[in-house]
Amino acid sequence: MSKGRLEAFSDGVVAILITIMVLELNVPHGADLAALSELTPIFLSYVLSFVFLGIYWNNHHHLLQVAKHVNGNVLWANLHLLFWLSLIPFTTGWMGENNFAQLPVALYGVVLWTSGLAYYILAQTLISLHGNDSLLATALGRKVKEIISLVCYTMAILVSFFNTGIALAIYVFVACIWLVPDKRIERNIKK
Repeated sequence: MSKGRLEAFSDGVVAILITIMVLELNVPHGADLAALSELTPIFLSYVLSFVFLGIYWNNHHHLLQVAKHVNGNVLWANLHLLFWLSLIPFTTGWMGENNFAQLPVALYGVVLWTSGLAYYILAQTLISLHGNDSLLATALGRKVKEIISLVCYTMAILVSFFNTGIALAIYVFVACIWLVPDKRIERNIKK
């Protein structure tokens, strides 16, 4: 099967998710800085989630750039990823509206963890389709970043019940790891 429809559908879903999040940003009821500062947790939640969705969109693009074709298993693995990403606007809103309370921050981490696992499953499904000697398998290598991310998310979820600031810092750390597009794929394409 051609991968074009999968890419277009995924791009559309991510665009809708970002649109949903931005529509949740309400205009302040006042024209002073105090009214604007009340929205700080909501805005910071939005920024963090926008970055994460951007990271997933960017790396998804790189991942499919190397794929030659897809099959039913890849389509389902991709839908699995999109399902977990679709929960980001909900957890973003809940976390921001409740000023980074423990349970919303923990649930945000659970959604990030399951999204990370779903991305890993998608990559493994593509590797299974293309073979262990494929450019994709070679490019992704040992998947150290993926494993570090899942470990960090696990730590952040646990820490969120004691200190949400540290949990949020861990989420930001993971975002920083992935902020630069995955160079493994680009390096292997050039070879």
